[in-house]
Order: sequence, then structure tokens, then C-alpha cells
Amino acid sequence: MRFLAGGAAAPVLAPLIAPARLLGGPQQALPAAGATLNDLFLVRGIPDLPFSDPGHPNNHLGLDSLLYLMADNGLKPYRSSLPYQLCGPSGLIAPDDVVIIKVNAQWKYRGATNSDLVRGLIQRLLDHPDGFRGEVVIMENGQGRGSLACDTSSSYGGDTGVRANANDESHSFLHLVNTVFRDPRVSAILLDPVRATFIGADDHVKNGFRKYENVSYPCFTTAGGRRVELREGVWNGTSHGPGLKLINVPVLKHHDTGGSEFTASLKHFYGVVSMDDGQSGPRHYGSLGETAGKMAASVVTPVLNIIDAIWVSHASLTGWPASTTFRANQILAGQDPVALDAWAARNILYPIDGNVRHHPDFPGVNQWLVQARDTINARGGLFSQEKGILVDRVTRDESEMNVHACQAGQNIDAARVSLSDAIVSFLASSADSREFEKPLSITTIGLRPCAWRVEKDAGWLSVTPASGSGNGVVSVRVRAAGLDPGRYTGNLTVYCPEAVNSPQRARVSLTVIEPRREGPPARSRPKSAS
Repeated sequence: MRFLAGGAAAPVLAPLIAPARLLGGPQQALPAAGATLNDLFLVRGIPDLPFSDPGHPNNHLGLDSLLYLMADNGLKPYRSSLPYQLCGPSGLIAPDDVVIIKVNAQWKYRGATNSDLVRGLIQRLLDHPDGFRGEVVIMENGQGRGSLACDTSSSYGGDTGVRANANDESHSFLHLVNTVFRDPRVSAILLDPVRATFIGADDHVKNGFRKYENVSYPCFTTAGGRRVELREGVWNGTSHGPGLKLINVPVLKHHDTGGSEFTASLKHFYGVVSMDDGQSGPRHYGSLGETAGKMAASVVTPVLNIIDAIWVSHASLTGWPASTTFRANQILAGQDPVALDAWAARNILYPIDGNVRHHPDFPGVNQWLVQARDTINARGGLFSQEKGILVDRVTRDESEMNVHACQAGQNIDAARVSLSDAIVSFLASSADSREFEKPLSITTIGLRPCAWRVEKDAGWLSVTPASGSGNGVVSVRVRAAGLDPGRYTGNLTVYCPEAVNSPQRARVSLTVIEPRREGPPARSRPKSAS
């Protein structure tokens, strides 16, 4: 079994090939038109003791399996040109990013996000193959009841003990920061003390919240000295940079009967917004879907949502007593929060106790799922090539979800095929008869070279060679001559029968522009008399 490790150990993941190419040019390719099919990634059978590699004590088998499952299906965790399975030029996390991990720390016991899972996630962020130079920040706004030490006494009969949702209850989120990692690149912030502090657009010093329409979002300076303004990005003293990423890690659980009914990716935004901004009443719960949808589409889109279903608190939102919880040992991830919540409710939470109020078709639940879906889609969807977000329209319809599943550990040591680019973009004039080309690298990983073939689905698109074995580079070619101005989308599908993740697809975007029109020749002026 192979695990990704940073530094010198990383080359065990893949044979060396030509480095992957970063996408360039001013054009941003749009998602393919047509039916929605959003990817979800499910890992089952996570062992009760997930830290099984003594040489890498923070490597979580379930989280590692998730990252490989994502990478096998086109969603690369690391933004890097290095030729490793988990890397790609459009990957999620760059080495200089500030990564916010949103956890649930308003509660403790199994009502909080599993800190073992967060521990594994932090380790993989630090293991970035290019060397992680950014900062990982565990963040929560418990609306006055939160504790990153997992010692809140609210709703626990006065119990002030540390009760983390982990195999070792002492492993709170602060324990991860201060004891497990003790790394200046890892920090935490609890926003409860500043939830009633509101700042203006030109305040880049004070910790607090900014209002946007009828929602709000935090702005703060990290322990590492970085100024995070969640909607705008990282403030560098003169402008906002793009290197801010949010990973949303909610715990799947019951919530209040007659309210949201359960909590997962969308409801978790209630620990990002401030309830002191004057909108708490409508949010409980008539505008739940609108609020969460607006936060996801117009404030900050998580590059990844990971639903923690290791322990599912199916009969209490507090995760206590133990009789109200069930060990499901699963995690579900993706970039479409509506699809994730609908699928998790139907296929993980509801089967545990058969509570109809946990089903996505229950009227109260369906109302906020549809409201969130419509809010996000009306605001233009989620797609962002800059952030590596591949989902555009969100959905609550299971026929529009593509669920990739594996057992924990089964996909880590297997033959795979990967592509250097998820999107290849071209810009050409309809009057240009030339053929334009760009390279696409195909990498196979396994005990022996794997054979592959490439198929295309558009007449203006071609690829050579169309078949091969092992690692190779194909030429992607497009011809715009004869096409009307507009944006065209085609697909290349790479089949590799021996690979566990076959087929792989690359989207090809061709923007055809009108030919430049030459104006009439300038009229010469008559010479003036001397």
C-alpha cells in the first residue's frame, strides 16, 4: 500500500514523465453545455483505527482513499506540474494557498466534526509535493457557544470536559494545532468573540464581519500574519490575492425537528455567517436555502466539501448521549453542496433510523434544498477554473449525480491513467484556415505499461496519435474554419482497460471569433498652398 508523502518520498507515487503543462491565455473555458452530471466521491469501510501506518502517524486511511478516488476521476487535490497521481495544473490546493478548514465546533462529542479526519486532512495539505508554504487555518463561528478545545458545556448538563469527536477524546482541534502538528503553518481561529463586530470595506486590520446583501462573512488576521477577507481573498496590503481556499468539513447529523431536520454541507454555512447581523430570524428557517446558497455562490465557494459520516448523530444534534449516534465509517465529498446533502440524507442518514424527516423528499427538507439549488444557479453556478471548481449548475436530482465509490484502502495501490489537463482551451478566427494544436500528456501508473486509446466527439476536433501504451503525449488539434462565431465544447475520452479509474476525460473549449474587418483606406489630405 502506497501513501503520498512530501519531499523525497513523493516519487513512489508515479514514474517520472514530462511535467504537466499549466493552462495559459486569457480565456476561461466554460463547462460543457447539456445535462448536469456532478461528481460525488464516497469512501466506505473506514477502519475504526484509521491511522495504520507507523511511519506516517497522521495519514488517515479514509481521507487518503478519498484523495486518490478524486484524483482517479479528474479532481486533483494538488495544483502542481509534478507528475504524481494527486497532482494537476488545475488542482485544488497550490503550495502558497491559505486554506481555511471550516469545522463544526459549536458542539462536542459526536456533534462536532471528527478531529481525526481533520488531522489527516491537515497532514495531506502540509504534504504538498511542491512544498507547502501557505497556512492551514481551522475556523469556526459557534455563535457564542463554540470551542475549538471541544470543552463547551452548553447542552451537556454542565460537563466542561474535553470531548472531541475522535478515538482519543483529548484530541481537540486546538490539540491538533498545539500538540500534534506544532507547525507555524497550522493555526486556528474561533470567531465567536467578534461575531458582533462589523467592519467596513476599507478596514483591513480589525477582526470582525462584513455585510454583503443580507448575509455576512468573517475578516481576520491569522496567527501567521495573513489577512483573510473571506469574500475578497487574502489582503496583501494593496490588493486582494487569489490564494484563499475553503474546505468545508461538516459532520452529518440530525438537527432540530421542524427546522432544518439535519445538517451537512449547506447548513454548515451557519458557522460562517454571523447571526448578529440582524438576519437570524429569517434564517431559522424560512431562508435557510437562500442564505446557504448565497454564501456558496456569492461569498465563498468551497473548493471541496467533505461530509464527515464516521459517527452519525442520527437522533441528537449534540452528538450525545452515545445511544443517539451510529458509527457509519464513511465520508462523502464533492463540489456540489446541494447534491451532497441530498445524497447523504437519502443514502446515509435516513437508512440509519428510517426517520422520514431526514429524507430529502420530506417537504421541509426539500424546500431548503430547492431554495439553495435555485439561488446558486440563478447566481451563475459555482464553476471557477481559477479555483479548480469544476461544478457549474448544482442539483438535488440523483439522476444528475455521478457517484464514485470505493472501500477505504482499495484504490491506493492500483493501475491508473491520468491526463495533464482537465480543460484545453483554444481561441481562433473563423476566417483562419490553420489547424491549432496543444499537447496533452497521458500518464499510466502500474506494474507494466498500460495500453490506451483516445476518442473525440466533435468534428472540429482531432487528436494524434489516437492510441498508445504507457506514458505519452498526444496532439490536440482544432480547426475553426467554417464555424460560426461562438463557443464550442468537445470532449476527449481516454480509455485504459487495465486502469482502475478508466475512462478519463478532458474538455476541449474552442472560442471562435469573427475575423478582423479592415476599415477603408484613409483619405489623403490635399497639400496646402505654400
